[in-house]
Amino acid sequence: MSNNESYEKFSGAKRYVLDDELAKIVNISIALEMPLLIKGEPGTGKTMLAHAITENLGMPLIVLNVKSSMKLVDTLYQYDTLTRLNDSRFGDSDRNVSDIEEYIKMGKIGQAFMADERTVLLIDEIDKADTDFQDDMLDVLDQMEYDIIEIDKTIRAKHRPVFIITSNAKKDLSDPFLGRCNFHHIAFPDPKMMRKIIKVHFPDIENELMANAIAVFYELRQLDAIEKKPATRELINWIRALNADKDFKPKKLAGGDIPFMGVLFKKSMDYERAVNIVNRQNRY
Repeated sequence: MSNNESYEKFSGAKRYVLDDELAKIVNISIALEMPLLIKGEPGTGKTMLAHAITENLGMPLIVLNVKSSMKLVDTLYQYDTLTRLNDSRFGDSDRNVSDIEEYIKMGKIGQAFMADERTVLLIDEIDKADTDFQDDMLDVLDQMEYDIIEIDKTIRAKHRPVFIITSNAKKDLSDPFLGRCNFHHIAFPDPKMMRKIIKVHFPDIENELMANAIAVFYELRQLDAIEKKPATRELINWIRALNADKDFKPKKLAGGDIPFMGVLFKKSMDYERAVNIVNRQNRY
């Protein structure tokens, strides 16, 4: 593995609206070979950033979805002892039972290390893991190697992956972890940015529909006592639903007629509160 591998600069993707500051921190992180930690509320495009990088730079994408019960070793490799035991008992496998390596399967980090070309490794929702997992994982990413103790073998990365790490900020990350990453917070899009995003997904959208839908969307996000505010993906799906309704007229939105609110609000209490508030407002 060579340091500072050559790469093209990330400049966005067809369906990903990119601001200049985010493009800069992505490219700096790749150049410095540092993990990039992305924070922001759900629906701001944190996960989609990794997909956009793979599309733009032509690198394979490997996704590690972090779970609270996950152990670091599971992200590196798994030793399938049960299959080996069954093969030794029944003797109907083509594998050499005496060779433990035949029963070693690479985890997501292991796959990124062993790939023949440079990959983008998305470590999604790192805040679900405990502090020890976070810090130990960064040790592995720094050293670009780990040991498989069952076969006394060291796995060294063929190429340093591009590391994109996301967090929904549900749990504080340790200071050592934060100190070893570059950081960027993706703010929720303002109406001007949202218009650009919607235009990417709906190039032929009517101006009246886009203006009214975005105005209503931001009004609904401001409603009190809503636990899960609708995000960009909900707005996109809502506009898709409005387009699919042949009887829908965009001017109805301006008059307070808001159909398909179940597309915007996914929790029962949020849906009921939003519907009740809108109905009360329409009566006065």
